[in-house]
Amino acid sequence: MEFSELSFADAPLIKTTPPGLASKELLDFQSMHEGSAVSYPRGMPMALQRAKGATVEDVDGNIYIDFFGGAAVMNVGHSNPDVIAAASKQIQLLTHSLDVPNPARKALVERLLPLLPGLLQRVFFGGPTGADAVETAMKLAKSNTGRIPMISFEGGFHGMSAGALSLTSGRNFKEDFLPLLPEVHFIPYAYCYRCAFKKDPKSCNLECAQYLEHILESPHSGIGKPAAVIIEPIQGEGGSIVPPERFIPAIRKICTKYEVLMITDEIQAGFCRTGKMFSFDHTGVVPDIMTMSKALGGVGFPISAVAYKEELDTWPPGKHIGTFRGNVIAYAAGRAAIDFMLKYNLAGHADKLGELMLSWLKEIEVDSRIIGEVRGKGLMLGVELVKDKNTRKPAPEFAAKIRTYCHQHGLLIEIGGHYFNVVRFLPPLVLTEELALKGVGIFEDAVKRVEREI
Repeated sequence: MEFSELSFADAPLIKTTPPGLASKELLDFQSMHEGSAVSYPRGMPMALQRAKGATVEDVDGNIYIDFFGGAAVMNVGHSNPDVIAAASKQIQLLTHSLDVPNPARKALVERLLPLLPGLLQRVFFGGPTGADAVETAMKLAKSNTGRIPMISFEGGFHGMSAGALSLTSGRNFKEDFLPLLPEVHFIPYAYCYRCAFKKDPKSCNLECAQYLEHILESPHSGIGKPAAVIIEPIQGEGGSIVPPERFIPAIRKICTKYEVLMITDEIQAGFCRTGKMFSFDHTGVVPDIMTMSKALGGVGFPISAVAYKEELDTWPPGKHIGTFRGNVIAYAAGRAAIDFMLKYNLAGHADKLGELMLSWLKEIEVDSRIIGEVRGKGLMLGVELVKDKNTRKPAPEFAAKIRTYCHQHGLLIEIGGHYFNVVRFLPPLVLTEELALKGVGIFEDAVKRVEREI
């Protein structure tokens, strides 16, 4: 399948500069009646009415190429017909079951298990969000080890509930809600462009991993023996950061040596996003626990899960419960989505198209005065913007201007990174080469526009 029939044929199409009148009406209503924490419409002001494949349409008839993908939810594309058919069939039968078994639940587990490493053969469904999966993983680690401390990484994002937010490093996300959970400690990730140890990636001794071993080994590190280390094998919100190949294996080796559980967070990077079914599949390691959500729900049906090793399955009945861990529609949609991923080799498509987009973006980087680094894996790409390539001073204002220009010209992107200076591309994995080329072209025009203004 070339996937072109899944998207709107005329994307991008801007009939009126967004937000148009119909969008403004809905945005004004939202501003008057909903909470002030609403964020995405502030950066890309519009109201949506339809979406297909890798394209979306607002209420004013503007059609956009989607390089955001619902924050990596829409891996199989908006309104994927296979998933919609499965969900529509299920909604006629059963929609909610707590954790009582049903055929749709069994079918999803049967589809997931062969995709997991042989050591991860237990699946547990938590609440409906990725943060719920993180909370579940943390509780599972603590209950099995009897230990409280947790180690997370700078740049890590794991959710906005109290426990998950405790494991999230971003000061802007958490500073108004402190204190959160005690005994959560942060160490540097292998962010080579901004190495915390001021090392060159070609000659470093992996000091970032060595630091983990130091704090576990030293009786005066000030950190008690942790229940677990939680890590994104490829960081998402931190700025689409791909660590050196030896980093994740080094973390696994250290965790094993010191008998600390390793949790990999696959909520954003999982389900073919990085060119493999899961991002840790690039590394050859097997975690003790992994988290899943986002694309697991097919086309946005809320669901989360953890997979873990058999020896960790020690919880007594009812130790971790929740009303909405029985979304039967999401089970059916998830099964259909994974079937689609496998049938059409979405991992291979993401890998091939991602390499092509990465090469295009690197060509733009060469001549750009404000692109510090282009990076990524599969269709999880990031472009870090700086004021000066030598000083690498972050330029969040450039990122914001580029997002606005792209939005007004028919491309949806989002911003992340340590300093909110990284343009992030997370398109549906059914993106075609034609739409990818058009989208990168709009992005390049936006970069040139910003450079002319500075």
